[in-house]
Amino acid sequence: MTTYIQVQITFPTEDSAKRAAVKLVETHLAACAQILGSIRSVYIWKGSDETSHEILLLAKTKLVLFDRLVEAVREDHPYECPQIIALPILAGNENYLAWLEEQCSPSPA
Repeated sequence: MTTYIQVQITFPTEDSAKRAAVKLVETHLAACAQILGSIRSVYIWKGSDETSHEILLLAKTKLVLFDRLVEAVREDHPYECPQIIALPILAGNENYLAWLEEQCSPSPA
């Protein structure tokens, strides 16, 4: 089973993506969060064709933290139904994965 994942989350603004990125890293729910520039999303929402400019956040974390990460994002996310999807990290630089593991483990109290 995959241990590490990359989570893709869309936001309406860079500010909302940045707030989420900081929250996820500071709470050790993600080791790293990268905010990509504007993307264009095309979809149907509640029966209407939609086109939106959005910001994509990529968060690297552990699979066991996914449910907690989703909960943390949804607390402050402005969308009714935010995109929060996880893709497996099948392989990676051993040192990077060790760092990811360390960052996604809360510090001892």
